[in-house]
Amino acid sequence: MELRQLGVPVEHYDIRRTDVRPVIEMMGKTAFQGRNLARAAEIAAKMIEDSSCAILLTLAGSLISAGQRAVLAELLRCNAVDAIVSTGANIVDQDFFEALGFRHFQGDIRADDQALREVHIDRIYDTYIDEDALRVCDDTVREIADGLPPGAYSSRQFIAQMGRYLADRNLGEDSLVALAYRLGVPIFVPAFSDCSAGFGLVAHQVAHPDRHVSIDSVRDFRELTMLKVWHGRTGLLMLGGGVPKNFVQDVVVSAEVLGYPAEMHAYAVQLTVADERDGALSGSTLREANSWGKVGLAHEQMVFGEMTVTLPLLAGYIYHSGGWRSRSPRRWSDLLAQRLGD
Repeated sequence: MELRQLGVPVEHYDIRRTDVRPVIEMMGKTAFQGRNLARAAEIAAKMIEDSSCAILLTLAGSLISAGQRAVLAELLRCNAVDAIVSTGANIVDQDFFEALGFRHFQGDIRADDQALREVHIDRIYDTYIDEDALRVCDDTVREIADGLPPGAYSSRQFIAQMGRYLADRNLGEDSLVALAYRLGVPIFVPAFSDCSAGFGLVAHQVAHPDRHVSIDSVRDFRELTMLKVWHGRTGLLMLGGGVPKNFVQDVVVSAEVLGYPAEMHAYAVQLTVADERDGALSGSTLREANSWGKVGLAHEQMVFGEMTVTLPLLAGYIYHSGGWRSRSPRRWSDLLAQRLGD
């Protein structure tokens, strides 16, 4: 399919271009979610200024396809993130997909979805993705798996190999996978098969039934738990909810189950549109997490708003506040490789 048929490419937001601090400061003098966002920005900036605190970023929802990749890439570049826990779609179907040279395109929620299906266009609300290009992403994951020694890998280990694939080919300047590989920032995807990677790994295992690569989600949990144990003081910046949100909160309990003293996450900010009233995890409050011993109450804030609006403002405040300039890179990927072995 010719790219012109897919329309106008989604452009990624650049937080460096506009200093949003005056806007956030004005919001702090208002009410409702504007004031909540201002408080969340202040907490996030304080978390980054706390040199003893490691920062865990979670990604859920459709972020990269919605033009947020450069926002997240800048947080990586300015050393405001020490580890990422994400859904598979953001890392594989969207970030790695774009690193391979493909794009997401502006679409129309009123489009004829059957007509889109007939020409191999997949719709994510008001964005389009070329299904044929996505199959190339699937095949690339299979190719990477084919080139590895058989065995069980954590998602963090496999995603590092995806980063190496991009680095070896000089691909993905703004790719989270490529940047994290170069900067030593581990990326965990606890539900790794629930994305394009799953299709590629299924094809790999079918082709190699006796000697193949598999993903060990328990090792994911153990690796992130040990990072918590080794470092101690941690803070959360959670974009959306779902599995990533639960995963990063549960490492506190996991450490305690293993017999290690573990302090609750000292800082926690969540941007979400989920409602707490139905009892679902994505909308459960950070105060509720305190009852489980996961999150402290001194520095926590939820913001109920759609992330293409709230995330650039929050990240822009973090960037222009500049607290990240005094942070030292932790390179946790190197630490995991040294202590647990890759």
